[in-house]
Amino acid sequence: MFPLRDENPTLRQPRATIVIIALNLLAWIFLQGFGTDPALGTSLCQFGLIPADLLGNLQPGSGFRISETLVCIISTDNYTYSLISSMFMHGGWLHIIGNMWFLWVFGDNVEDIMGSVRFVFFYVLCGLGAALAQILSNPDSAIPMVGASGAIGGIMGAYALLYPRAHVHTFIFLGFYATTVAIPAIFMLGYWFLLQLLGGIPSVGASGGGVAFWAHIGGFLAGIGLIKIFTNNELLEKHRALTDIHRSRHRLL
Repeated sequence: MFPLRDENPTLRQPRATIVIIALNLLAWIFLQGFGTDPALGTSLCQFGLIPADLLGNLQPGSGFRISETLVCIISTDNYTYSLISSMFMHGGWLHIIGNMWFLWVFGDNVEDIMGSVRFVFFYVLCGLGAALAQILSNPDSAIPMVGASGAIGGIMGAYALLYPRAHVHTFIFLGFYATTVAIPAIFMLGYWFLLQLLGGIPSVGASGGGVAFWAHIGGFLAGIGLIKIFTNNELLEKHRALTDIHRSRHRLL
C-alpha cells in the first residue's frame, strides 16, 4: 500500500516539513551526487550510522567493503555526528522519493498541532529513537544505516494516534490488479507497522544489508511516546474545529 494523499486539512503552511524535505534533497544533490559513485559510496561511509563503529566494536584503521569499488575505513572518531547526519542520507532514488513523499503526506498535519519549532525537535528525537532501536537490534553491524524513514516512522506513529479516522487515499497493487481506496489512517499505518515487525523479528543480529526494520519500529514507537509532550493543545483544538468544518462541507457536497 502506498499513500497518495489524505483528507485532513491544515491550519497553516507546513514550513518545517518543507525545510526538512529541502535539506534531504540538498544532501542528495551536493553530498551524494544524485546517487552516483563515488559520491554515494563516500557519503554512506562518512555520514551513515555504523553501529559497530559508533560503539567502538571495530578496530581503527580496519576496513569493510560496502560495494565492489568502495571500502569504508574505520576512524578513531566513532562519528557520533552520524546519529544526525544519517537521517539526511539515502541509498537510491526510490529510497529518497519514497521517504520524502511519506513525509509530505503525513508531516503537515503533525506539524500543524505542534508548530514548526516543536516539530523539528520531535522529528530529530524520533530519528534518534529509530537509530537506538536499530543499534540495539545489531550492535556489531558494520553496515551503514541511512535514511529519514526512522524519523518519518515517528511522524506516522503520531499521525495514527492523532488522526486514526482520517481517510488516506492509498494505491494498492495486487499482482495484475491495481486500485486506489480511501481507508482510515489507523488501518493503513497499522498495516505498515505490522510489516515492519514481520520483517524486523527475523533480521535481529543479521549481518547483511537491507531494510532497517528496527529503525522504522523504533521511530514509530518514539512518535507515539512523544506526541503528548510536543502537542500544542491550543493548536490541536483549532485543528479539530477546522476538521469538523471540513467534514460538514464534505457531507453537504
